[in-house]
Amino acid sequence: MTNINIPLLVASKEALTIGIVIGAIFLILFLLLIFKYGWLYIQALSSGANVALLQLVGMTFRRVNARIIVDSRIMAKKAGLDYDTPQLEAHYLARGNVPNVIRALIAADKAKIDLGFDMACAIDLAGRDVLDAVKTSVNPKVIDCPDPTKGRQTIDAVAMDGIQLKAKARVTVRANIERLVGGATEETIIARVGEGIVTTIGSAETHKKVLENPDSISKRVLEKGLDSGTAFEILSIDIADIDVGENIGAKLQSAQAEADKRVAQAEAEKRRAMAVAREQEMSAMVMENRAKVVLAEAEIPKAISQAFREGNLGIMDYYHLKNIQADTEMRTSISKTSEGGPKT
Repeated sequence: MTNINIPLLVASKEALTIGIVIGAIFLILFLLLIFKYGWLYIQALSSGANVALLQLVGMTFRRVNARIIVDSRIMAKKAGLDYDTPQLEAHYLARGNVPNVIRALIAADKAKIDLGFDMACAIDLAGRDVLDAVKTSVNPKVIDCPDPTKGRQTIDAVAMDGIQLKAKARVTVRANIERLVGGATEETIIARVGEGIVTTIGSAETHKKVLENPDSISKRVLEKGLDSGTAFEILSIDIADIDVGENIGAKLQSAQAEADKRVAQAEAEKRRAMAVAREQEMSAMVMENRAKVVLAEAEIPKAISQAFREGNLGIMDYYHLKNIQADTEMRTSISKTSEGGPKT
């Protein structure tokens, strides 16, 4: 009996040792879990936003910040909203701003704005500040037009009488939650309002009418529905300031007159050059004709000699011709003297 009980005692001692080791391991793991997640678990439990201990452990393996999820769930629960932990984890894993979304949902709920969790997450993931959008929906925002940070201080336009007007506008907008995803930004609002102001001033007969009734600009611009397709709803457009600029019409007319003068001068210079060229051509023709006359006169003595040789011209006829030539030269000389006046 003694020999049989010894192995049993040894086996029981080994089993006890293994059990103690395993129990110690579980105890250590439990203490680690309590040390790391105990406070979060107690905080969630005491706030009525219960999060299971295993869920907290799973967040670590999924690389989710458990503190952010627990704080966001508690914040929503205390505000009367209840969102499941997996929903918050999914948005966190999508690189969303979970606390900002929860704050926006709480603000929308208090302001009686219809904003669901999925829509809030979509707005956040689209790169927009959903909390700021809710605030803008409750408290309208004022946009300067043009944007001073872009380097321009006024919107310049020219009335039909040629006078330039410099205007500044302030646009009051309210965020449109339904159009935040895919809606145009503030820059589109500024561009459309600026275009409307330029068009309205440009269609005015005189700048005086615009100065007398500046609210006509606001009315005409608002009628165009400039907030279509944007993330905002335009509540009002107010002309903050309008000044008279330069006389653009007179400048343009002066520039046109100067351009016309230069064209006329160019045409005149062209005609003068053509006249000079024509004069040179005529002078060349005169010289050419004179050369022909000289050549023709050079043929006269040859013709006289030929006439003598052929017997067609006698000596008396020759002297008679010479007398006529001398008489002609004398008359020509006398006429030139009379035209030039008496010589001293």
